[in-house]
Amino acid sequence: MKGEITIGEAARRAHCNVKTVRYYEEIGLMPPPRRSAGGQRLYEERHVERLAFIRHARELGFPLETVRELLGLADEPARSCEAVDAIARARLAEVERRIEALEGLRGELVRMIGECRGGRVADCRIIEALGPGRPEPAG
Repeated sequence: MKGEITIGEAARRAHCNVKTVRYYEEIGLMPPPRRSAGGQRLYEERHVERLAFIRHARELGFPLETVRELLGLADEPARSCEAVDAIARARLAEVERRIEALEGLRGELVRMIGECRGGRVADCRIIEALGPGRPEPAG
């Protein structure tokens, strides 16, 4: 068929690797491609577009099951986008929670580093701040 490409080319165009393409096929996120008489997978532009969709959703941190749900919704273009909006809002809320936690972590590290006066480990304020006492030496 005209316009068909190999798995390597499909992966290159979607900016992922061949193992990822095979995995997405295995778990049902990608429809199986047509096979040549020799058994080689032959992909179309629709496959590359779907791979790019999956890759971008994963880069945004959507779990595979959520990507599956988004793909299902994308496959019904006449449907209301209310469900898609809810999924994106839930992901945003999760990202905001993680940012808040990271900002707290950053503050604690800045505080610990700010209390460091240099010198010997025995007098290190960072080691002191990390635990109720000094850890036992390894070995």
